[in-house]
Amino acid sequence: MLTAYDAMTASVFDEAGIPVILVGDTMGACHLGYDSTVPVTLEEVLVLSAAVVRGTSRALIVGDLPFGTYQAGPEQALRSATQLVKEAGVGAVKLEGGERSARQIAMMVSAGIPVMGHLGLTPQSVNAFGGNLVQGRGETAARRLLQDARAVQDAGAFAVVLEAVPETLATEITAALDVPTVGIGAGPDCDAQVLVWTDAMGLTPGRLPRFVKTYTALRDTLGDAARAFADEVVSGAFPAAEHAYR
Repeated sequence: MLTAYDAMTASVFDEAGIPVILVGDTMGACHLGYDSTVPVTLEEVLVLSAAVVRGTSRALIVGDLPFGTYQAGPEQALRSATQLVKEAGVGAVKLEGGERSARQIAMMVSAGIPVMGHLGLTPQSVNAFGGNLVQGRGETAARRLLQDARAVQDAGAFAVVLEAVPETLATEITAALDVPTVGIGAGPDCDAQVLVWTDAMGLTPGRLPRFVKTYTALRDTLGDAARAFADEVVSGAFPAAEHAYR
């Protein structure tokens, strides 16, 4: 699974055979210029999810429920998820939280909306965590995370994202669940893996989390191309004769 936030990028991943594309609230930091996921609105997720849906033909598109669109209870969660399915055309939704989100998950699933859970480091709760910290360390925290994972599964979620979780705990949770786990910083034993596409493709500047593998230097490639364009415009090399209409 990779994230995507626009039709063109999503079409590339779709053609490459990526089976699941997440329109994550990570758009806040890597697409909309926010300093976290917290300010992201449902309207923003709707617009970008619809674009991703239009750019794909085979991948399952999962739309994130942003902060403040499901915490009030099951009815609010169902209204938000229904908008994403009806207006954007996503095939499933994702939300954060374990036992505290179980009622919301059950309500959406009962209405026919597939739901993906998200446990561990849940970015919408970064203020409560005191930062982007690994979750599930220590016996008590590990037991709680396993309990949350079971609650999410029992509520009807079809998969669970595990983010920034110790490898041994992620392995234990994966073995304990009947639904697949999707790891991001949770080791190799999860059933699937997800990365934010701008991280994986080398577009995100600065220091990245240790769990990120960068597969290409896209920021350098784009920068070099932009500088080449500017230089050719200044020198008069572009546009050349072949770029003009007769």
